[in-house]
Amino acid sequence: MNLKYRLLYLLARCYWRIFKPLTLGVKVMLIENESIWLVQHTYQPGWFLPGGGVKRNEILETAVRREAREELGAEMDEIHLFGVYSNDSQYKNDHVVVFMSHKFTLGPADKAEIRAVQKFPLRQLPPDVSRGTRHRIEEYLAGRPKAEAGIW
Repeated sequence: MNLKYRLLYLLARCYWRIFKPLTLGVKVMLIENESIWLVQHTYQPGWFLPGGGVKRNEILETAVRREAREELGAEMDEIHLFGVYSNDSQYKNDHVVVFMSHKFTLGPADKAEIRAVQKFPLRQLPPDVSRGTRHRIEEYLAGRPKAEAGIW
């Protein structure tokens, strides 16, 4: 793992535990031919949907397009809102807006914080996929986001 990003991540978790901030993030499900693109970060183990934090005064669509471009070099044509979820498992009041796209291209990406990018069959996810990512994919396969409060 990248030591610099791992240290920053651990410092952020300490900050979250003390101050319990309200955060807003975006994720995107890039789906093609019954497969989904996932990323591994340099600062934590497992596979995740691409995404990240929304910057101050940034529109959600702009944020998800920026994160997809940074992490996968993805340029998305159409995007659709999939769901809005909340999470308090890491001592912060985190809100994640999940989008999906079936029309996109991949190109060179800034891989500073991304260790690996890989496409997986929707029904054959790796064993170390994050819990939230697994839940979102299961909802997609079931044809909808779950109506109850989302667990990220």
